[in-house]
Amino acid sequence: MKVRAKEKDGVVSIKVLMNHVMESGRRKDKKSGELIPAHFIKTVTITANGKDVLTADWTGSISKNPYLACKYKGAKGDKVKVSWVDNKDKTAEKDVVVK
Repeated sequence: MKVRAKEKDGVVSIKVLMNHVMESGRRKDKKSGELIPAHFIKTVTITANGKDVLTADWTGSISKNPYLACKYKGAKGDKVKVSWVDNKDKTAEKDVVVK
């Protein structure tokens, strides 16, 4: 996961690129013809200094390797954490400091 957080005029912009297959469960394997099991990010959470900034509940309709951007009122030096949980209970998280 790649995360960037930059502050300008009291507003912090967060940009996140997540690495995930994001299978909807509706696509068929080309060789076998069998459905590929659903495997997608369910929940994305962004916190700044321990306070929730964003929580997103997703389904299988989000594209592979999703990109997410948001803004909040903040300052340089804020500690931002981005984390996600998928439908198979796998997780990832990344911490960055706002520049």
